[in-house]
Amino acid sequence: MTIAADTPAIRRLPQTEFIALMAMLAATVAFSIDAMLPALPEIGEDLSPTDLNQAQLIITSFVLGMGIGTLFTGPLSDAFGRKPVMVGGAIVYIAASAAAWAAQSLEVMLAARLVQGLGAAGPRVVAMALVRDLYAGPQMARIISFVMVVFSLVPALAPTMGYYIIGAFGWRGIFATFIMFSVISLLWLLIRQPETLAPANRRPLSISALLSAVAEMFAHPTARLSIFVQTLTFGMLFTILSSTQQVFDVTFGQGDSFHLWFGGIAVVAATSSLINARFVVQLGMRAIIKTMYSVQIGVTTLMIIITLSGGPYWLAFGMYVFWVATNFFQAGLTIGNLNALAMEEMGHIAGLAASIIAAVATIGAVFIAAPVAILFDGTPLPMAIGVFICAGFALWLTTMIKRPGER
Repeated sequence: MTIAADTPAIRRLPQTEFIALMAMLAATVAFSIDAMLPALPEIGEDLSPTDLNQAQLIITSFVLGMGIGTLFTGPLSDAFGRKPVMVGGAIVYIAASAAAWAAQSLEVMLAARLVQGLGAAGPRVVAMALVRDLYAGPQMARIISFVMVVFSLVPALAPTMGYYIIGAFGWRGIFATFIMFSVISLLWLLIRQPETLAPANRRPLSISALLSAVAEMFAHPTARLSIFVQTLTFGMLFTILSSTQQVFDVTFGQGDSFHLWFGGIAVVAATSSLINARFVVQLGMRAIIKTMYSVQIGVTTLMIIITLSGGPYWLAFGMYVFWVATNFFQAGLTIGNLNALAMEEMGHIAGLAASIIAAVATIGAVFIAAPVAILFDGTPLPMAIGVFICAGFALWLTTMIKRPGER
């Protein structure tokens, strides 16, 4: 077991338990998004019956809160320790889940989801920092890989869990489940996991340092372009997440089996990270990124043509499932590489840089996805056009990304 050099001797959890706890904390975000998808029709009927499309904002409001929280939770945990920030975030998440459970209007629901996202950013971001405190080198990579394997299963299972919870308890039961999920992980963290950042290793919270890091990253061409491209990629991903339940239900009449289709797509998409790890050294990050956006433009063009031509049901539905799968698959082959490109010359501000990249890309993606979700017209066409535009811009920007020493 390899421990980071500056980490004081502390009681460590057994490695299997530690991985399970970190995976549960990190999975809060995916569970909070994907388990909600089957609930959107019922919530729309109850809270926004005159405009069902407004229910899609329940996804993007959470993502917006998460993006804002991501910017601050890393620096806060460096200043005050890992556990206080994770515990504080979990408490905010639980309180917001309770408010969403009790919501009687869509406005209250969206506000609660925004705050819920703020709270979820604590466990999401700080769990990875906690791993870095305890492990270094290959052991750290191994632990994070195991955490990500567990994390990647959540999008496959969460919609099915949400479907059966709604069937038994109605859509408000989803938020009761979120509360129970977070309470369990919070108690587990409090009882079993010691603080990992010693007071001597903490850094004072500095707004000026954060603003300086933002300025430095956006002044650097490679970092700036990588962030912009990552924003477009997240925009494509959240555009589909926001509206895909409606398309399965309204367009194709597959609402009752949506959770199964989505789970299968998530399992297929999870293999993209393994493929990237296998070929990225051989092919290079930019080559993989450009290839994926080129493929996405082609597949999305075909999707638009089939949608406009009004082809047979089997062709339209089959193409839609394939198109959604390629979008999720593309995300697995591009987001990590874009993150690496943006971080390549930011080692001296790595922690702040990671928070800035995640926050800017996530918040920017909401401003892409939310308007597209509102435009749902009973077909996948608005989504496909939005993805086509994003993929085109992403490919164009990627051609301008240079590695160190290139002109």
